[in-house]
Amino acid sequence: MKALVLVAAFTSGFVIMSIEMLGGRIIAPWFGGDIYVWGSIITVFMLSLSLGYLIGGRLTLRKNAGLRPFAMIFFSAAVLILPLLFAADQIMGWIFERIIDPRYGSLVASMALFFLPSTVMGMVSPYSVRLLTQSKESSGASAGFLYFVSTLGSALGTLATSFYLVALFEINQIVLGAAFAMAAVAVVTLQLARRWRVA
Repeated sequence: MKALVLVAAFTSGFVIMSIEMLGGRIIAPWFGGDIYVWGSIITVFMLSLSLGYLIGGRLTLRKNAGLRPFAMIFFSAAVLILPLLFAADQIMGWIFERIIDPRYGSLVASMALFFLPSTVMGMVSPYSVRLLTQSKESSGASAGFLYFVSTLGSALGTLATSFYLVALFEINQIVLGAAFAMAAVAVVTLQLARRWRVA
């Protein structure tokens, strides 16, 4: 199970930063690419991830904490990423018409597009620590290694998206790939939970 949880955490870290790096490209046609756009995107991701850490930590206190709820986190994230494909322009157009100042328009657009999926993805790390922790004595080491793997995924997601993916694929294709990756982790986790007969 350890390998599965680490791969899941790596994938989540990769996808989080891939979506964040694409955020500027998604919002730019409506609100430009100035520093306040990136400030809005980064702020929304930081706030939503912090909330996700909090919620994920609370979920680990439940008696039924296991692989099946873990898989549902990934499935939920995959579903919440999809509006970036099908509704981003409509959402930003609606905001653009109502908020004149592009600074606040980009902030509201970032909230509308990225807050929910990144909050759910933020739940992955604390839940992963719960699944890896076998005892109080090992909790610190497990958490440290888990955050190392997750952050490594984030670093590679940043480089891969900004250096290669945007040059090779359209934005919608990358977003779809991110949603597919999260859904694939959910499916594999559920299948292994059944095979191992664990919750």
